Amino acid sequence: MQDELILVDLFDRAIGHGEKLDVHRRRLLHRAFSVFLVDENGRWLLQKRADGKYHSGGLWANACCSHPRWGETLPQAVSRRLQEELGITGEARELFSFIYYTPFPSLSEYEYDHVFLLLHSGPVTPNPEEIGATRWVTPDQLQQELLLHPEQFCSWFLIAAPRVLALLSPPAENR
Repeated sequence: MQDELILVDLFDRAIGHGEKLDVHRRRLLHRAFSVFLVDENGRWLLQKRADGKYHSGGLWANACCSHPRWGETLPQAVSRRLQEELGITGEARELFSFIYYTPFPSLSEYEYDHVFLLLHSGPVTPNPEEIGATRWVTPDQLQQELLLHPEQFCSWFLIAAPRVLALLSPPAENR
């Protein structure tokens, strides 16, 4: 099935749809989502994108990310992709959204990204077509890695992760 992505304006209002690869090649703003998965100990699940992905292969990102299809709601898309990528179900809640643009040689990521949080403590079954590896990290480990090795992470993750960190464990005030 071809993925028909939802084209949006700067205020996330749907203005049309288009085939996934064409939308990325034409650098059109479209709706997307990123799911951050946290366990009962506060650890985050990171995924290393499969090397064969059409962009950002081999880079680390949040547990699950994708696009809703034309005619599909964000909650429906999030549930579908959690099952397809990680073999899990659960009710994710939306935290915030943002727009980002990242150019690549023959396409771009120009997305209105909705960020979700899912608390999950059970096993995950990564889909090897989507995910090359997974690992659990503490918030402190993640902060250090983001500071020391930003080149190992996807562009949207570098924007979203600090905001999620701040929401889940606000930094102590300097005194």
